[in-house]
Amino acid sequence: MSTDRDSWVGQRFEVTVGPVAHGGHCVARHEGRVVFVRHALPGERVVVAVTEDRHPGYCRADAVEVLDASPDRVERPCKASGPGRCGGCDWQHVDPAAQRRLKADVVTEQFGRLAGMDVALDVEELPGGPLRWRSRARFAVDRAGRPGLRPHRSRDVVVLEDCPITVEPAVAAVLGRRWDGAGAVDVAVDSVGGVTTTVLDRRGHARSTKVARPTGAEVTGARAERRAWHRDWQVEGTGFWQVHPAAADALVGAVAGFVGVRPGERVLDLYAGAGLFGGSLAAGVGAGGQVVCVESDAGACAAAADNLADLPQAEVWQGDVDAEGLAGLLAELDGPPDVVVLDPPRSGAGREVSEVLAGSGARAVAYVACDPASLARDVAVFAGAGWRLAGLRAFDAFPMTAHVECVALLLPGAQPVASAERS
Repeated sequence: MSTDRDSWVGQRFEVTVGPVAHGGHCVARHEGRVVFVRHALPGERVVVAVTEDRHPGYCRADAVEVLDASPDRVERPCKASGPGRCGGCDWQHVDPAAQRRLKADVVTEQFGRLAGMDVALDVEELPGGPLRWRSRARFAVDRAGRPGLRPHRSRDVVVLEDCPITVEPAVAAVLGRRWDGAGAVDVAVDSVGGVTTTVLDRRGHARSTKVARPTGAEVTGARAERRAWHRDWQVEGTGFWQVHPAAADALVGAVAGFVGVRPGERVLDLYAGAGLFGGSLAAGVGAGGQVVCVESDAGACAAAADNLADLPQAEVWQGDVDAEGLAGLLAELDGPPDVVVLDPPRSGAGREVSEVLAGSGARAVAYVACDPASLARDVAVFAGAGWRLAGLRAFDAFPMTAHVECVALLLPGAQPVASAERS
């Protein structure tokens, strides 16, 4: 831990920027220390201002002056973006095609470092362009009741008039208004134009939820309507659903293409939310198959049960996805699952759950991940149990940010393999 006397915070110096790293920054070095630089690009020569210095081996900094610019650098489309300002985006200064190349580099680096695997892939663009794609957002509220977003690694609030990556109905519902006494406001726009707002207090507890229908009617506590994979879905107001309007179809398509479910098979959908993956695969297993969706949240389970009510082969089980609960669930099934689909939170499934799944007897596991580091660590556990990474796709479901959505196909095999090809 640096002391106040030797802290670099506030210092400015010149660096040549090295490769991109996981988390929206690039790596540089100065006087033998690593500097994690935001607002820069690989190969650039920049002046940085140190913003945080809490570790003897590295510090964090913003690029505040560009001396030699990368050809991939562009004008930021958001005036609130930049060093010390809104931290909602990481790559506003980067050409969108170059953003996808950077994300592919991150996925490759994470798999090489954490799983010992050599993977090569392209990050696939989703329809709609790099702006106005975010259909669900959380805006912070300052003590004066003004909404905005926080700077990177800060509890301050940058008050905003607009957020160019967020769909306009969501912006209009929250920004430019006062939210006295609130700590944050969640907002989501569904597939039929309904706008859901949930007001949170300063401890993060929901105070109220309202859905404004396109007709102008306002309903308290109603569900949002979503459309994906040729089906209509109900989701708790601002509850979990893919943020990009095209992401749900893209991810279900990737999973379905990877696992190729067959009539009569048993599918286990873990961290199922409103039942998107299990419900989308149910037609493939037919009336003689079985789909079990496992979700811990009671509201999501209720929505999933309604969403799957027309599918007699599908059922919803409420419970945590942990090693003990999963082992018990597998014992209750009529037989081993043929296919497992899992879409865990950012922290991943973890070693213990991955080990149970590796011994489940499934013929295929499709792993949907919003964090390539967590995915790589869990894939390494499967590889250690004799599974192989047979397919890997990545989607730019979060343009202008460093986030990337991945889908991995894992198959049992005698030996783990060193690489995976995009399917």
